[in-house]
Amino acid sequence: MAHRDSIRLNGTSYVVLGLVRYLGTATPYDLKRFMAMSTENFWPVPHTTCYEEPPRLAKAGYLSEEQEQGGRRRKRYQLTDKGRVALEAWVSDPAARPMQVHDEAVLKVFLGADPIAVFAPRREWHEAKLRELEGYLETITAVLAAPPDAAVDRKAIEGTRASLIAGVAFHKMHLELLERTLANPDAYP
Repeated sequence: MAHRDSIRLNGTSYVVLGLVRYLGTATPYDLKRFMAMSTENFWPVPHTTCYEEPPRLAKAGYLSEEQEQGGRRRKRYQLTDKGRVALEAWVSDPAARPMQVHDEAVLKVFLGADPIAVFAPRREWHEAKLRELEGYLETITAVLAAPPDAAVDRKAIEGTRASLIAGVAFHKMHLELLERTLANPDAYP
């Protein structure tokens, strides 16, 4: 397959490259499923992208693509050397754009909604997400506590653990802010 010399890589491209690296070999469905448990918590990607981005990256030589000969004829992707180099270069660059907040509840309150009515259900969502991430963190911590295994990419696992710690802190901070808001409704007009 001929490769285009250059395509623009974006955050979603790096999510796909990184998850394929992590999984070893992945179908778009594998990517979608793994995103739901991992990067979706801090980098949401439309599910259709899980099916569109891998062929684009394969065409440019960042992933290899192999289609099953029988059965469902699924396409499986693996990271190429070009993909590995691009991913490592991006990961090792400490520059990152500032975080963007895209929160419909905050937007509604900004535009005049009752903060108590909007934020009370949000508390339950943050509590559930916090339990989910703490469960993942417990699992990852156990993997890191186990004797070293050559098949386990400890650097990737440590990165996953660091992102889970950040996610847990994020949800705890939001719960604290929501509790203060809900405890003091008179602070709002």
